[in-house]
Amino acid sequence: MLISLGPEKSASVMKHLSDDEIEMLTLEIANVRTVRGETLDEVLAEFMDLYMASQYLSQGGIEYAKTLLEKAIGPERAANILNRLSSNLQIKPFEFIRRTDPSQVLSFLQGENPQTIALILSYLEPEQAALILSALPVDRQADVARRIAVMDRTSPDIIRDIENVLERKVASMGAQDYTVTGGIHAVVQILNNVDRTTEKTILDTLEAEDPVLSEEIKKLMLVFEDIVVLDDRSVQMVLREVESRDLALALKGSSEDVGDKVKRNMSKRAGEMLTEEINFLGPVRLKDVEEAQQRIIAVVRRLEENGEIVIARGGGDELIV
Repeated sequence: MLISLGPEKSASVMKHLSDDEIEMLTLEIANVRTVRGETLDEVLAEFMDLYMASQYLSQGGIEYAKTLLEKAIGPERAANILNRLSSNLQIKPFEFIRRTDPSQVLSFLQGENPQTIALILSYLEPEQAALILSALPVDRQADVARRIAVMDRTSPDIIRDIENVLERKVASMGAQDYTVTGGIHAVVQILNNVDRTTEKTILDTLEAEDPVLSEEIKKLMLVFEDIVVLDDRSVQMVLREVESRDLALALKGSSEDVGDKVKRNMSKRAGEMLTEEINFLGPVRLKDVEEAQQRIIAVVRRLEENGEIVIARGGGDELIV
């Protein structure tokens, strides 16, 4: 699959894998001399089947996925795909809340303690969790966000107890392994979807109560790829503040979309010079690329904090000026 994607896209995928997985895949790729067209077609078809099945499962559960897959690829292939995904067929905890209107969920959670709210929000889609977090009383927002950030593993027994208290047991946890949820990345995803006022209130409170945690969250709040959501004027303002070498390094490890966005906001000559500088760099360390991207993100955050640019938040409803 990675060979068929080509070097750039494969590198983007492998960023999300563990060192052991990367090592194993690299060895496999190195040992592949040729790939027959028929084999490639089979691999791509299998990938699409698995992708469709995963999407259907997340949208409506096992029966929903089974019905749609049978219509799309036939009963035999559908059964085979669902069997292969059997380890992932358990319904997620609080599934009923994920399908409920956020305003109803908010009303439902008002009387719950912050730890319970944090646990439930960590299982929701970031957009839905963001709406609920934004609507909580201001004095509870930072507390809930902090609890999500420091959350690590939760016993299935505790989750089942909470579901029983909520009088809606909808998921079977299966094995008694501890379930990983919450964490810094969970709260970052949620905060990236709340409005700017809510984000600022939460981060300011966390900075006063837990400066180390606050700094960790801020570092992950924006990533270099988010440049594509900036309007052209904002991109131009950022480019004026950035060193050309940092820009070349940062783009070395980014997607084509980001590169296109940047070059569209430069003169033709400047774009050509940037391309030349990127090519001149040759192979570079991932660490250097990430550090350059982080320096550019620091510029974006500074301009936003100064009110010179505005980043769309809360699902894009906020205008960029």
